[in-house]
Amino acid sequence: MNRRVAVIGFGAIGRSIVERLKALPDSDIELVAVLMRSAQLSVARQLIPPRCVVTDKVTRMMDARPDIVIEAAGQSAVAEYAPAVLQRGVELFVLSVGAFADDGMRERLTAAARGAGTHISVPAGALAGFDGLLSLQQTGLKSVLYRSIKPVAAWRGTAAEECCRLEDLQAACTFFSGSARDAARRFPKNANLAVAIALAGVGLDQTRVELVADPHAHANLGEVSASAEHASLNLRMWNRGFEANPKSSEITGMSVTAALINRSSVIRFQ
Repeated sequence: MNRRVAVIGFGAIGRSIVERLKALPDSDIELVAVLMRSAQLSVARQLIPPRCVVTDKVTRMMDARPDIVIEAAGQSAVAEYAPAVLQRGVELFVLSVGAFADDGMRERLTAAARGAGTHISVPAGALAGFDGLLSLQQTGLKSVLYRSIKPVAAWRGTAAEECCRLEDLQAACTFFSGSARDAARRFPKNANLAVAIALAGVGLDQTRVELVADPHAHANLGEVSASAEHASLNLRMWNRGFEANPKSSEITGMSVTAALINRSSVIRFQ
C-alpha cells in the first residue's frame, strides 16, 4: 500500500528526512508535502521535487492528503499544527516530544487522536531501548535515569550558560540533575529524549535526568539505566550532531525513515 507522507519543518532534521525520503529506492512511501516558514520556500522549491507541495500553510499541506505527518519543527510546531493533523484522522509522528511535558497539551492531543481514530507515534530519534522500557514496565519498572552528554557547542544558547561558564570548561560538567519534567521546562531544545523516555517508563516526575557539557566530546551520547524487579536495562548510544545544529543528532532523521520502512515490511520489529 502506498503511504503518503508530509513533513513539518525544514531545519536540519526536516531537511535530512526530506532527503532520505527522496532517496528511497522503489519505495511505496511518497513525499507529498513539506510545511515550512515562508522565508524557506524559495530555497526549498529548488531542492524538493515539483510534484511535492512546498508551503507555509497547514491547510495546503493537509490538502495533499497525507496518511502520515512527521513533525520536525520544534515544540511550538506541535502546539500549532498537531490539532489540525489529528482532527483529520491523520497519524502524527512527533519528534519534539518535549511538548508532551505539558500535561494539558498531551491530554488534548491524545483526546483529539482518540476521537478521530488515529495515533500519535514517537520515533526512536537519537536513542534506542524504548521497547526495553515498555517491556520492563510489565515486570515492575522501579527507576529510570537518562544522562545526556554533549559537546559544549550543543549547549550554547541554552540555560546551561546560566549554570556554568561553558567556554572555561576543562572537564565534563553535570550542570543539571532533576526530573524529566523540569529538564523539559528548562532545556526545551535538548530535552525531547528525556520526555520520550519518561513517557515510555516511569513518568515525567519519577524519571531522573542528568545533562552534561563535555569539552572533550565530539558527538552526542545518551545513556539510559533502568531497573525493574526481575530485569534491568543499560544503554549507551553515540550520535554525531548536525554541523548546523549540534543540539540535534543526525540519526534522528534516519530513525523516522526506519520507522516508515518497518511499517511496510513483511517482517516487522516492535
